[in-house]
Amino acid sequence: MQLSNGVQLAYDDHTGPEESTPAPPVPLVLVHGHPFNRSSWDAQVAEFAAERRVITFDLRGYGESAVRDAPPVSDFGDFARDLEALLDHLGVARCALGGISMGGQIVLDAYARFPHRMAGLLLADTSPGAETPEGKAFRNELADRLLAEGMRGYTDEVLHKMVAPYNEEAAGRVRRMMLASSPRGAAAALRARAERPDYEAGLAEVGVPVLVVVGRDDTYTPVAGARALHAALPDARLCVVERAAHLPNLERPEEFNAAVRDWLAGLN
Repeated sequence: MQLSNGVQLAYDDHTGPEESTPAPPVPLVLVHGHPFNRSSWDAQVAEFAAERRVITFDLRGYGESAVRDAPPVSDFGDFARDLEALLDHLGVARCALGGISMGGQIVLDAYARFPHRMAGLLLADTSPGAETPEGKAFRNELADRLLAEGMRGYTDEVLHKMVAPYNEEAAGRVRRMMLASSPRGAAAALRARAERPDYEAGLAEVGVPVLVVVGRDDTYTPVAGARALHAALPDARLCVVERAAHLPNLERPEEFNAAVRDWLAGLN
């Protein structure tokens, strides 16, 4: 599908109940992280698509969007601009917007650009701050490495930080997604993410209900960071998912979905 900004994205639009239903629930739009694709939200689609519209898509440079005729991102705001164009294309005036890891940072970037289109935010295993100088250097070096070596070595090194080693079934699925990712798209996203803005100053102005979720054993975005994010938001709830690392939506979908269901109920 080609958006109004000329970018082609792959997406799934699970339309849910009839639009004629009185007061249909707000659509749920979900943004995946790096280096994954929209299938990482399959358990959430299965849980919620029967009762509301659920939209998932592959970020530019990832999944099926990587093989479309579109350049990789040049700055981090490209992701949010693509999202807004997708909402326009699908006729979604307002949604509940959720993201995990890098996807959560995209959610914050989108809220800064078009807050009137969001009824609530889901921020899972993510951090709002700008990158440190050390972090910028690391992301750029990793981008160079992915272009030179491909995804396999990186995948083997970080798999059990993405998914806790005791979650074997989820780890196998995550590994397949990572190996299938485009090194070119992933590298471009890493460089753009290294230069992302700082979203911390805007947290106190977020005017919609927010659900903050984190895996208990997440070392990328630890529980302490999630607690600080929760405390900085005016209207937020925090869910710590036990026996999960960086991807609790995949590792412990029942617990993750229960928290999302409670949050969605508050939006309606």
